[in-house]
Amino acid sequence: MINYHQITLDNGLRLLIHQDKTSPMAVVNILYDVGSKDEDPNRTGFAHLFEHLMFGGSANIPSYDTQLQKVGGENNAFTTPDITNYYLTLPSVNLETAFWLESDRMLGLSFNPEVLEVQRKVVIEEFKQRYLDQPYGDAWLRLRPLAYQEHPYQWATIGKDISHIEHASMEDVKHFFKQFYHPANAILVVGGDVDVNRVQELAKKWFEPIPAGPINQRKLKVEPIQESARKLELKSRVPVDAFYQVYHMPKRFDPAYYQSDLFCDILGRGKSSRLYQNLVKDKNIFSSISAYVTGSLDPGLVVIHGKLANGKTCEQGHQEVKRQIEKLLSGGVTDRELGKVKNQAESSLTFSEVTLLNRCLNLAIAAVAGDPQLANKEIDFIRGTTKRAIMDQASVVFRPQNSSTLYYKKQSA
Repeated sequence: MINYHQITLDNGLRLLIHQDKTSPMAVVNILYDVGSKDEDPNRTGFAHLFEHLMFGGSANIPSYDTQLQKVGGENNAFTTPDITNYYLTLPSVNLETAFWLESDRMLGLSFNPEVLEVQRKVVIEEFKQRYLDQPYGDAWLRLRPLAYQEHPYQWATIGKDISHIEHASMEDVKHFFKQFYHPANAILVVGGDVDVNRVQELAKKWFEPIPAGPINQRKLKVEPIQESARKLELKSRVPVDAFYQVYHMPKRFDPAYYQSDLFCDILGRGKSSRLYQNLVKDKNIFSSISAYVTGSLDPGLVVIHGKLANGKTCEQGHQEVKRQIEKLLSGGVTDRELGKVKNQAESSLTFSEVTLLNRCLNLAIAAVAGDPQLANKEIDFIRGTTKRAIMDQASVVFRPQNSSTLYYKKQSA
């Protein structure tokens, strides 16, 4: 159970305070309710670009990292299709430094043209190295628009096309900042060896004077129910053939999400899963295979991904995966399997909450999903899932018509 105190400042900033006196450290996590799904389809990659730009200096602080390091702090950030998250840890006695740093860059970036050019080059190089030049790197660039044909999950956080960042203007950047980087679109979580009243005072001192900004009224396209299977085949200079298959599933924090997740774990989590035992260990169809969920705040995907063994084809692998899914759907899960995956899921959740940083992050994500208390309800969702509920949900998710499949084949010499 993650304890927290919640208030909302006059400018709309949501503040969550989580006390933990076991360590002399503090965490300041600020989540902006903007991800790649909020981008203009013709200007993608901006949420991720901003993850970099936010460390390029703000209105009154030329070097964020230098000031934080002076007080013994560390920081990082990440972008997803749903959110952009910035976090730092530092000794709790220096907590006000974190408020000074984060409020100043929320108030306004420096918008230095040189910083934009440097970070533009960094992001473009990342696009090339991770997605264009790496074996299988473009798989998700192709798979996303295959699975999502309406919802903006159809492009990756890096963007649809490298040209969108190449041609990003300073005016584009300023517009994105004004639209999303303001108190009314942010959630601030402060945790650790902190005093609730003191944190509230600091939040009001450093953040409340910042103008609220426009409310982000999302009007995202809803992905319609998929009624026919989709398939795509690629050939490239890769070591071995690879198989990808995805199915649409409920969004995170929906009770049906956990039913789909647990079924997915039985199917493909770890070396004791059905896919690994049958298709890697017994039949040697795949050299590796796993199944997982994307965990999106809007309806996401179950993902099955495997590398084919030498001499085996994607077509063979696909048929074997299909047989395993059909067998599990027709025969049902066993009490032992359900108990195992429930224990694994509960252990993973409990272990994730050992660290102060993860507890703060879990609160922030639950808050942006609608209610910070959802972070404390996940374990009950897991424990309350029954075999009947899992099988009912699996029959909806694992329909062949609900699948999108990518064969990523090795190109002949």
